Amino acid sequence: MSPNTPSEPKVTTPLTLSTELRRLVEQRIQKTLTGIQETINMMSENYDMSPEEIKANLEVLENSFNILFQKWNLGILYTLTLKNAIGFSELKRILGVNSRTLSDKLKLLTENGYIDRNVIDDTPLRVEYSATEKGKNTVLLALPLLYSTISDKV
Repeated sequence: MSPNTPSEPKVTTPLTLSTELRRLVEQRIQKTLTGIQETINMMSENYDMSPEEIKANLEVLENSFNILFQKWNLGILYTLTLKNAIGFSELKRILGVNSRTLSDKLKLLTENGYIDRNVIDDTPLRVEYSATEKGKNTVLLALPLLYSTISDKV
């Protein structure tokens, strides 16, 4: 049986952070969460949103939710943020994704401003992908959420 068949649990490698780095990350995540919670509390004390307003806000955010939480998309953005600029083949190798899926995801992320596609005039022509500011900021904002979901397991 292959390691990715549904009947076998997927083996995950623990997040590798030194004790000191992990402590710093956890402190900064907590500071960020506290700041966000204080902002939300202040907003809710000063303004009571109607159900219609909440629904309208969710509709505006829905496209971003749909893009970001599709399989592979955050992994692509994370990789491009860490590697700066990377070619299709290396990205495919790192992620372990098939060519068609990766191509579709790169197109979607490019169309929505999360990544840039740069054709390098060389022989042969090469294409490199890099995260835009929007893509990098998305990763930076997603990391505390993702880290907090695994921090008790690391």
